[in-house]
Amino acid sequence: MARADKDEVLESDRVEGLAHPRETFELIGQEEVLRIAAGAIRSGRPPQALLISGPPGSGKATLAYRIARYLLKYGASDLGPADLSVPASDPVSLQIVAGAHPGLLVLRRGLHPDTRKPMTVLSVNEIRKLSSFFGLTSGAGGFRVAIIDTADDMNDNAANALLKALEEPPARAVLMLLSNAPGRLLPTIRSRCQTLRVRPLPESLLAQELAIRMPQLSAEDQTAVIQLSAGALGQALMLAAGEGLLIAKEAQRLIDDAPHPDLLALLALADRIGRLKDGLETLGEDLVLNLGARIVARARQGAPGLNPWVEAWEKLRHAFGRSTALHLEPRQTILSAAAVLSDAARSGTL
Repeated sequence: MARADKDEVLESDRVEGLAHPRETFELIGQEEVLRIAAGAIRSGRPPQALLISGPPGSGKATLAYRIARYLLKYGASDLGPADLSVPASDPVSLQIVAGAHPGLLVLRRGLHPDTRKPMTVLSVNEIRKLSSFFGLTSGAGGFRVAIIDTADDMNDNAANALLKALEEPPARAVLMLLSNAPGRLLPTIRSRCQTLRVRPLPESLLAQELAIRMPQLSAEDQTAVIQLSAGALGQALMLAAGEGLLIAKEAQRLIDDAPHPDLLALLALADRIGRLKDGLETLGEDLVLNLGARIVARARQGAPGLNPWVEAWEKLRHAFGRSTALHLEPRQTILSAAAVLSDAARSGTL
């Protein structure tokens, strides 16, 4: 089988200094979702598709690769450990780490061939690869596994192509869809999947893991990272690395200042972001994550008037994605983001 270029498919989501999910063998604090996943996978009749949902950096991809290793090693059987673990030294694990296992297909937005920046959508051409992949002979473990990371990135044509693939499920194959916002997927797609929800970690566990993995963090910065990470360990580690915490604080400040944006402060922010590698992209990701977490928290409290904030979240998600793809100057993007937030703030603060 002709494999997709490793750099195109597997490395577009790599964070410098941190292990990629396919290289990660620990799944911290997710015992309940792992128990549910193991019950489905080791039953002998696994679901045709799994929808793994949770906030960015919460461990969705780590769980997906754990399931993939088990299926490619033991198939849908109870021959392996109940926690779905496969040793890092196992040939299956080594092949997956190398991006070379013939029984695993990973579909991502990939990198633009000219700019080497992540593309803004997961196209229908990527999803159509499922048909030829699932038509191949099963691997040594008897299963083929595909991971879509993330399904949120699909455009309409890609979503319709995926729905067709789900309507004609192949034998001895499992498709895993990762999603930060499963409510945005087509209901017909969600209904054909078993959902696995990766939950935010408690602050005490995040603090424990940060102390082990990032011992250089000051107590003040550790507290800030925990507050900004929304319970996601991966997000916390990204925030703690490099300029991550600085950018996350700026994203938080944009929301806090939404009712009364400060033009001079916004221009100064644009200048700082423009000097950082991938600064605008990171600011956009942090802004969308932080705003989404606040909306969810307020919704759980029964707060009214959240629709304008949900619309703002959607606008910002698209605006920063477009700006990154077109390499727009940070100034206009940040000023527009502040205007979007200011409009939403007329309905009340978060």
